[in-house]
Amino acid sequence: MTTSDYVDAGEAVDQGRLSGKVAGGEIAPPVTENLTYERILDARSEPENWLTYYGTYDGQRYSTLDQINTENVSRIGPAWIFQAGVSGIIAGTSTYSFEATPIVVDGVMFLSGWDGWVWALDGRTGKEIWRYKHAVPFDVSLCCGNVNRGVAVASGKVFFVTANAHVIALDAGTGKRVWDKTYGDVRAGESGTLAPIVVKNLVIVGSSGGEFGVRGHLDAFDVETGEHQWRSYMVPKPGEPGSESWPADGEAWARGGGNCWLTGTFDPETNLLYWGTGNPAPDFDGGVREGDNLYTDSIVAIDVDSGQIRWHYQCTPHDVWDYDSMSECILFERDGRKLLAHFDKNGYMFVLDRTNGERVSITPFVDRITWGAISRDGQVVPKIYPEEEGVEVHFYPGPAGAKEWTHAAYSPKTGWFYVPIQDVGATAARRRREFREGIPYWSAGVAVDIEEAVGYLSAFDADGNEKWRWRNELPMCASVLATAGDLVFAGEPSGEFNAYDARTGDLLWQFQCGSGHHSSPVTYAIDGRQYIAVPVGWGGWAEGFLPGMLGAGHGSALIVFALPEQTPSRGDH
Repeated sequence: MTTSDYVDAGEAVDQGRLSGKVAGGEIAPPVTENLTYERILDARSEPENWLTYYGTYDGQRYSTLDQINTENVSRIGPAWIFQAGVSGIIAGTSTYSFEATPIVVDGVMFLSGWDGWVWALDGRTGKEIWRYKHAVPFDVSLCCGNVNRGVAVASGKVFFVTANAHVIALDAGTGKRVWDKTYGDVRAGESGTLAPIVVKNLVIVGSSGGEFGVRGHLDAFDVETGEHQWRSYMVPKPGEPGSESWPADGEAWARGGGNCWLTGTFDPETNLLYWGTGNPAPDFDGGVREGDNLYTDSIVAIDVDSGQIRWHYQCTPHDVWDYDSMSECILFERDGRKLLAHFDKNGYMFVLDRTNGERVSITPFVDRITWGAISRDGQVVPKIYPEEEGVEVHFYPGPAGAKEWTHAAYSPKTGWFYVPIQDVGATAARRRREFREGIPYWSAGVAVDIEEAVGYLSAFDADGNEKWRWRNELPMCASVLATAGDLVFAGEPSGEFNAYDARTGDLLWQFQCGSGHHSSPVTYAIDGRQYIAVPVGWGGWAEGFLPGMLGAGHGSALIVFALPEQTPSRGDH
């Protein structure tokens, strides 16, 4: 941790004064004042809303809304569009991406963007109610894009994190700040990018910055006061359980990575949060951190009341390929057993017993895996990795993984998982770097394949059997949404937003949105009309998974689709 003083950003200009609005004159209806833990817990019973990051605590990204279905999806079109405006001030304009998940409560949408933006919108018309802008210093170190993945809403407040590692509570009615807490050291390279999750009286956030050699952690704050409640580090210090997986000498553990940079899931019956952790640092140079390097690249179960780690499962021990395991942990049940499914960047689908972390199955979900192999009994055998200084090696999947951070969906109706897959390799050569605080601790030169990058959307059952596949010329790197209308929605990097038949994979509808997709679509309903909403805006760490589209047009719009309001005429289907 740095010992020098750091001058943080000052106050941002009240954007309400710059948007043609009378400051304080626009107030959202009090839809979130009675949004309690118990109501979020039962979120599936109110499908008209999208109350939390994955829609529900179980991470399924599934809605029981079925007004839009396989019979009529071909007739949906834009209902309204929100233009989010100028973008990408921090770290250059080419690095921003619109990656948020919109939250919808009783007709009001809450949305975040890059550069510290948060908006409240009318979910029926897209009219802006209020906007907030956090002041982020220009010298914030960011890995992998100037992005923000969304907000959490409860108890009359909107919670979000910022690039300079603040967690902030806004008044949901006015957008005015209620409390503001710093939970990371910007000078050391820590930042915030995930959507918070509210459980009971806690708002829980994780840190980003593994590529700068920081020690990942998860933090909980009191919803009402912002008082810090607990911190759980994802790399144990000497003497703590798991510390034997790090070198006994030196400070490799203190700069070990394992960041919690995506939102976790929660099971009220076990009282456990399930959180995926990021890669160890430095990414490719395992020689300075001998051992398995717990709890990096792991699924970690954490008691939500105390922050104590109850169990863990490591997907890639001693990772030297940059295979974070931060992806979603989807909770589901089969034959009465409480399970968890996780699609890892290393190309394998893991199914675990979520009560104790016991391995149930491991199955590859991408065609090309050359870095190594994982047997069904969990034995990991590395085959190709950047072992020698300056010697290039090529492996699949590349550092962007067989699936990026974007999320799979699960339909209880079909019992299948719908997974966006990127089949992309890379060449890497180890370049040892000495650790310096606030400087990227990357330790390799990497060139991602341009010519042979392909992708597909696949459906898998819980045993890992592929049920159908929709092939694409480009990797699929946006989250998937599944609905009771037997539909699956997924966006392409080239801008098409697609609807598929959940049972066959047939493409039923497509709309060109004008910029690539790297976000998370949601669905909601107002006055009986179902809407599908998707933020559109290509960028972020685009060179990591699709360098051939690094120069593609950037967008910054939220596009919302619905069926026509007019009653269909005779013969219209």
